[in-house]
Amino acid sequence: MSSFDGLAVLAEPASHSTSVEYSLLSPMLIVFGVAVVGVLVEAFAPRSVRYPVQLVLGIGGLAAAFVAVVALAGTRSLAMAGSVAVDGPTLFLQGTILLVAIPAVLLIAERGSGDTVPAENHEDALGSFTPQASSVPGSVAEQEATKAGVAQTEVFPLTLFAVGGMLLFPASNDLLTMFVALEVFSLPLYLLCGLARRRRLLSQEAAMKYFLLGAFSSAFFVFGIALLYGYAGTVTLAGIADAARIGTENDSFLWLGTALLAVGLLFKVGAVPFHSWIPDVYQGAPTPITSFMATATKIAGFGAILRVFYVALPNEYVNWRPLMWGVAIATMVVGSVVALTQTDMKRMLAYSAIAHTGFILTGVVADSDAGLSSTMFYLLAYGFSTLGAFAVVTLVRDSDGEVATLNRWAGLGRRSPLIGIVFALFLLAFAGIPLTSGFIGKFAVFQAAAEGGAAPLVIVGVLCSAIAAYFYVRVIVLMFFTDPVDDAPSVVVPSALTSSVIGLGAGVTLILGVLPQPALDLAERAAEFIR
Repeated sequence: MSSFDGLAVLAEPASHSTSVEYSLLSPMLIVFGVAVVGVLVEAFAPRSVRYPVQLVLGIGGLAAAFVAVVALAGTRSLAMAGSVAVDGPTLFLQGTILLVAIPAVLLIAERGSGDTVPAENHEDALGSFTPQASSVPGSVAEQEATKAGVAQTEVFPLTLFAVGGMLLFPASNDLLTMFVALEVFSLPLYLLCGLARRRRLLSQEAAMKYFLLGAFSSAFFVFGIALLYGYAGTVTLAGIADAARIGTENDSFLWLGTALLAVGLLFKVGAVPFHSWIPDVYQGAPTPITSFMATATKIAGFGAILRVFYVALPNEYVNWRPLMWGVAIATMVVGSVVALTQTDMKRMLAYSAIAHTGFILTGVVADSDAGLSSTMFYLLAYGFSTLGAFAVVTLVRDSDGEVATLNRWAGLGRRSPLIGIVFALFLLAFAGIPLTSGFIGKFAVFQAAAEGGAAPLVIVGVLCSAIAAYFYVRVIVLMFFTDPVDDAPSVVVPSALTSSVIGLGAGVTLILGVLPQPALDLAERAAEFIR
C-alpha cells in the first residue's frame, strides 16, 4: 500500500454507532415525555379541562415510571455511553422519588383547601397557588383573576420536569450529566416557590433567595467539575477514581475540586453551613411545594452525594471523611438547637429537616454497604413522614389562609382528635420513637456509622435526637394539654386528595416502624454501585 493509500485511510472518518438504551432510560423518558405533553395541554387545551387532564397525566405518568423502575429491578448496566448508571442504588432511589412524588402531586392538586371561593365558582377553588403568577401582588389584574376563579395548572408540568431531573441526578455517572440534572430539577423549583396564593411577597422573596443562592451553589459545582477535570482529564466518576488511585502531582486540584463539588451537593440537601435558604424557602413557598422539596429534593441530593463519594472518591475516604464528620455534627447541632426557638410551624419543620440531614450524613460517613443501605432506607422512611406532616399543616386555617404560628395550634388535638393524633405520629417518627419508621431509620444509620468507626459521631447524633425530641413533644403537649386560644384556627375537613396523602404517610410510617425488614432487605440488596 502506498503512502497515499495510508493517508487516505487515516483521513477516512471512523464510523461510530451511538446507541440510546431506551429501556434503561424509560423511567426518566416517561416522566419527561408526560411533562412535555403537559406543556402542550397548557398551550392548546381549553382552560375548563386542563385541571383534570393535568392531574391524570401527572399521576398516570409517575405511576407508569414507577412500573418501569420495577421492571428494571436487578439491572446493572451503563447507558448513554456510560454517562448514566442503572444499578441498585439508582433504581431504589428513583422508585423512592416516584413514590413520594405521587402523593406530592395529589397535594399540589388540592383545590378544596378551605379558602374562601367566589360564590359563583364554588367548584373551582384556587387551592394554594396564585391565579396569575405574572401579576403584581395586590394588583387589579390579580384581583380580577381571583374573582374569575382562575386556577393554576402549569404547576403540574413544572413538577414533572423537576421529578425528571431528580430521577437523573442520582443516576448520573459523570459530572456534566449530574450538573445538567441539577439544573433541570432546580429551575422548576425556583418558579414553583414563588407561586403561593397567600402572602405573595413572602413567596416571591423565598423564590428569589432560593434562585440566587442556588445559582451560587451551581457555580461552585461547575468550578469543582473544572478542577476535577484538570486533575483527572475526565469527568466520569470511574475515571476520577482511577486517577485518584494512581495519584498525580496535582493533588491540590483533587482536594479543591472535591470541596467545591461538595458545596453544590450539600447545598441541595440543606447541610450546615449551606442551610440558610431552607427556613425561608420552606416558610414562603406554597406548602405542597415545600413538602415536595423537603422529600424528593433531599432523596435526589443524597443519591448524588452517595454516588460521588462512593464511586469517584472511595480511595480518598480518609481525606473526605473528616469534612463530612464536621458537616454532619454542625448540621445535627444547628438543626436541633435552633428548632427549639422557632414559633412558626413551617420554620420548625424546616430546622427539623436540617437536623435530619445531619442524621442521614452519619450513614454516608460509614462508607460501607451498610451505610449505603441504611441511608436509602432512612430517605424512604423520612419522605413519607414529611409529606404527611406538611399535608396536616395545610388543613389548619383561618380567614387569611394557613396558620403556622405555633401558639395558635393550642388545643388543636382536643378539637380535632384524629388530625392531632396523626400529626403526633409524624412528630414521634421525626423524634425516632420506637414503633415508628423514624426509630428504625436512625437505628440503622447510627449502627452503620458505629461499625464504620464513627462512634463519636453516633454519640452526637443520639444527643441531638434527644434535643430534637423536646420540641416535637412540646408541639404534642401544645395540641392536647393546652387550652385553645381565643382566635384558634379551624381544621378544614380534608378532601379525598389530602386525606389519601395523610393516610399514606401515616400508614407507611407505622408499617416501616413495625415491619421494617422487607424494606431493609430491599435496600441491602440494592446497595451496590457500578464502579
